[in-house]
Amino acid sequence: MEWRDEGLVIGARRHGETAVILELMTRQRGRHLGLVRGGRSSAMRAALQPGNLVLAQWRARIEDHLGAFTVETLSARAARFLDHGAALNGLATLAALLRLLPERDPHEELFELAEDIVERFATRADAAMALARFELALLSALGFGLDLDVCALTGAMDDLAWVSPKSGRAVTRLAGEPWRERLLPYPAFLQNADLGASSEEISGAFRLTGYFLARNVFAPRGLSLPAARALFLEALGS
Repeated sequence: MEWRDEGLVIGARRHGETAVILELMTRQRGRHLGLVRGGRSSAMRAALQPGNLVLAQWRARIEDHLGAFTVETLSARAARFLDHGAALNGLATLAALLRLLPERDPHEELFELAEDIVERFATRADAAMALARFELALLSALGFGLDLDVCALTGAMDDLAWVSPKSGRAVTRLAGEPWRERLLPYPAFLQNADLGASSEEISGAFRLTGYFLARNVFAPRGLSLPAARALFLEALGS
């Protein structure tokens, strides 16, 4: 068994004296692990840092085996994060979210979104909106997508401003006004990728996605939202 694919490095752990088990989010094959022989050498450690984009070749005798990677660096971005605490916490958050995906389950759209987020971290562009959109897309990929196209109360498609924490359905600004204290915000930038966002809207978006991630994904696995996510959000507000 053999294939080649682009992969975003999301982690590596020591295996034996000289090797590591590399974890990639690949474009065509989803989250995938493989052994990298000599992965603990100084040259390879630099290439296998989270956030780097690599071209990976995977080989195994049988498809179900762990297999082995050989990798070639396509974009060495990790060093750009070292003096940028918010980016490091954002990257750690992204890696933790990607690990929620079943191994070897293809999600090319999520790969593209993750690549965009990491590139934004590397260039110091605003990645917060992209990460919030990623969390919304991840909920859908995991089978917990929200019903955000029409108002649950009126059927209207315009001026959607709230989301019910019970049903995960959108509500218009006017229809939801009597219950606004009980509803979650639905910022406009999540509805239209061409729009910008204020810090308040970004905070509201992460409140929305965090609620459903915690309830539907992390809690059933006995987990909490990543600590790095809270640190990333704290940095946004500073």
